[in-house]
Amino acid sequence: MLNLVPFVSVDNMMKLVLKLGIERVMVDLAAEIEADFRRWPLFDKTPRVASHSDVGVIELMPTSDGETYGFKYVNGHPANMKQGLQTVTAFGLLADVATGYPVLLSEMTILTALRTAATSAMAAKWLAPKTEVMALIGNGAQAEFQALAFKEVCGIAEVRLYDIDPAATSKCARNLAGRGLTVTPCRTAEEAIQGAGIVTTVTADKQYATILTDNMVGAGVHLNAIGGDCPGKTELHRDILLRSQIFVEYPPQTRVEGEIQQLAPDHPVTELWQVITGAVPGRTSAAQITLFDSVGFAIEDFAALRYIRGKLAETGFYDNLDMIADPDDPRDLFGMLLRAV
Repeated sequence: MLNLVPFVSVDNMMKLVLKLGIERVMVDLAAEIEADFRRWPLFDKTPRVASHSDVGVIELMPTSDGETYGFKYVNGHPANMKQGLQTVTAFGLLADVATGYPVLLSEMTILTALRTAATSAMAAKWLAPKTEVMALIGNGAQAEFQALAFKEVCGIAEVRLYDIDPAATSKCARNLAGRGLTVTPCRTAEEAIQGAGIVTTVTADKQYATILTDNMVGAGVHLNAIGGDCPGKTELHRDILLRSQIFVEYPPQTRVEGEIQQLAPDHPVTELWQVITGAVPGRTSAAQITLFDSVGFAIEDFAALRYIRGKLAETGFYDNLDMIADPDDPRDLFGMLLRAV
C-alpha cells in the first residue's frame, strides 16, 4: 500500500522516549519548540476550538506552517482522577498541505506532558533568574516532567514539592529518586517556595483558585503558571499579576483561558516569541517578577509531532495504518469497494 500512515501508539511512544532517554527528549523538544517560536509569524494561528461542560473541556488545536498541517485533540476533565482515569488525554495528526494526506497519527497524552514541560523550561531559560531551586506546587501527572525539563534546560538542582494530597507528593518524590535532583517534600506551599527562584504551579481543579497569594511572592522570582488553562480556572491571586511582567503564547487565547482572564482585556502582556527573536526584552532587572502565563498552544504540539516523526526511522517504534483509500483510478472509489475481498 502506498498510503500507509505511521501511527505511534502509547506503547510505542513510551518505548521511543525511553530509547532516546527522557532527558534527551526534553532538551530536544525545548529546542524544537524554540525553533518554531522563532518562525512564529509563518504559522496559521487561532485560539483552540473548545467545547466546555460542567465537568471539563474537549478541544481541537490546529495550526499550519504552509507546508505541514497539524492538530491535536485534547480533553481536560479534573474529576476523572476520582474514577481512576487520566485528567488529560490527547492524540495528534500531521498532514501534507500539498496533498492533504496525513503523514503521522500519534498518541499525545504522554507527548503533551513532555511538550508542556519542555515549553515551560524553554520559556524560563529566557525569563527566569539564575537559580538552582524550583518550587513545584501541584504534584500530579505533569510534575515529574516539569522537574526533569527544568533540570536539563535551566540547571535546576533542587525541587521543592507541595500538593494538598501528600500521596501525590510521595509519588512524585519516588519517581524522581535517582534522577540527579535534590527532592524536598514540603508541608505547605509557603514552605515550598522558600529559597526558590522559580515557582511552578500545576494544579488540576477547574475553578478560580488561589494557589499563591500576593504576600507569598517576593521580588525577583519567575512564576511558571500552567494549571490555569480554560475559562474559570486560575491559580494566582490577581494582585500577583498586577506586580508581574506577564509573558504569554498567543494573547487571544490566553486572555480567555489563562491567569490574565482576571485582568482587563487590554492589560499589557508580552508575546514570548518576540523575546526569543530579540524583538523585545525578557527579564530586565533582578527584582522583576516575571510570569509565564502558559495555556498551551498548537505550535508547541506541532513542533512535538514533527520531532516524533523525525525520530521514527531512528527508533522504529511505530505501526503503519491503512487509513487512506487508494483506488487504482482515483475516480473509481466505488469500484474499489466492489472489488474488496
